[in-house]
Parts: sequence; C-alpha cells; structure tokens
Amino acid sequence: MSSDTVHLNQSGPTEFVFRIFTSSPRIQVLLFCFFLFLYVMILCGNAAIIWAVYTHTSLHTPMYFFLSNLSFLEICYTTTLVPLMLSNIMGKRRPIPLAACATQMFFFATLGSTDCFLLAVMAYDRYVAICHPLHYTLIMTPQLCTQMVTGPLALAFFLSLPLTSLVFTLPFCGHVLEINHFFCDIPPVLQLACADTRVPQAVLYVISILVLTTPFLLICISYVFITITILQIPSAEGRQRAFSTCSSHLTVVLLQYGCCSLVYFRPPSSTPADEDRYLALVYTFVTPLLNPIIYTLRNKDVKNALKKAMNKKAASKNP
Repeated sequence: MSSDTVHLNQSGPTEFVFRIFTSSPRIQVLLFCFFLFLYVMILCGNAAIIWAVYTHTSLHTPMYFFLSNLSFLEICYTTTLVPLMLSNIMGKRRPIPLAACATQMFFFATLGSTDCFLLAVMAYDRYVAICHPLHYTLIMTPQLCTQMVTGPLALAFFLSLPLTSLVFTLPFCGHVLEINHFFCDIPPVLQLACADTRVPQAVLYVISILVLTTPFLLICISYVFITITILQIPSAEGRQRAFSTCSSHLTVVLLQYGCCSLVYFRPPSSTPADEDRYLALVYTFVTPLLNPIIYTLRNKDVKNALKKAMNKKAASKNP
C-alpha cells in the first residue's frame, strides 16, 4: 500500500489505544489493586536494596554495586510501563499519540536491554570472585565496574534508537488503532503497520540475538567455570556457600531470558493473540519483584544491613 493511500485513509494523526484485560468493572478494580500493590512492592523492595548498599560500607563491593544498579534499573524499567497501564485499567482508555508510543518503546527497549546486559556483567563478577578470588580486587576495580555499568547502557541505547526509528517510519492505516498489549512493545505495534514489515522484523530478530542470546551464552560459560571451581572446593560448607551466592542470580536469569526469548524469537504467525501480554507480565512485574526478594532472603549481608538499619531507626524512635 502506498503512503498516499495511507494518508487518505487517515482522518488525523495516528493514535493507539491498549486492549483492556477485562470489561468487568469489579475485575478491573481487583486487577488495579493487585498490579498497584505489586508496583509499590517493586519500588519499595528495590529502593531498600539501593539504600542498604549506599549507606552500609560493608556492602561497598562490586557485587553489591551491580546489584544496586540492577535495582535502580528495575525501578526505571517498571515506571516506564506500569503507571500508564494502571491508568488504562481503571480509567477510560485514552489514546496515546504516536510520539508518546515511540518514546515508551524506546525507553522500554533501552532499559530492558541494559537489564539483560547487566545480568551478564553480574555473572562475570561471580566468575572472577569464585574462580580468581586472589585477583578479585585487582581485576574488579572501581573504574572497571563503572565501565561495566555505563557500557551496557550505551550499547542498549545505540541498539534501541535505530530499531524504534525503523518501526515508526512505517505507515499506520487509520486514526485510532488498538494494540493487543498493555504497552507499546515492538511485535504488537509492527502488526498494526500497513506496509511490509520484513525488514523491521529481521532487525528485531538480529538485535534480540545480540541482547538475549549473546549475554545468555556468556552467562552459561561463566557458570560452567564457576561450577567446575565450586566442585573442587574440599569442604561441603564452602561449596554450599559458593552455590548460594550464584543461585539467586541464576534464578533471575532463567526467568528473564526465558520469557523474553518466547516473545521475541517466535515467528509472529505462531504467536497466540494474548500470550505475549501474559508473558510480558512476568518480566514487567515478577522479575523486578523477585530481584529484591531473592537477593535479600538468600543474602545474609543484605539482610543484616537491613536489620541494622531497622533496629537503628527503632532505637531512635524509642530513646
């Protein structure tokens, strides 16, 4: 279809609306309260980790530096998606302009990609700590740690910007189009374009390999060496302690990469209408919520830091 025909079919600037989860007012209220509760828990849990790492000198190590950056990333990541989602659950569905949709897509792609890269960085940190403990402080210098956080962010930015631009250079037929999702994700927006989308689909596939497959392979390689080293530890207690420091990270990795791979590596024709929305709920709510829960429940250092902070606050209130 030519661009001239597209413009003739449009009565104004293209806008998008998101498909609702349910039309029942009672269920809408329950969903709003449930997702709002999860969002508040994500904000509080991740903010608690950032605060604990920042205020306790015992946590000023590369591992917790990366963990605090991951928590900050999760807060930004969910904030780009959830408030708009909540407003559409309870209120009247308001159209989102093309530019706003592109902005949300760009920030989602950038922050989500950075999240995946940062999980690979954390795996490398565990590899150095377990496989080369004597050289850990020499390798993981503050300068390198800063570069290992800013580098993934810069790479994600340069991958997301051209992809978002490519998607929104496509013509969209109609004035108000319904996205079968709760945010402006790339696959459902591409389905609304009235033009050949093979090039954007191919670019999305290549970028998905760079963002998902490459870091995941690096994580797997790191854990192969980590496992070999742990099995050589003579004491059972030492092996258990080493495995416990890695199991939290590995749990988050499997959830994040597993759900994202199901969304971005399947052909569009094989994707059921609502399945991507439900999978997206996992890496929008479950993974950001599990990060603080897993890392605090399974990490004695973080738990002790939070307990000390709470005891200090209680003591200040009751002199």
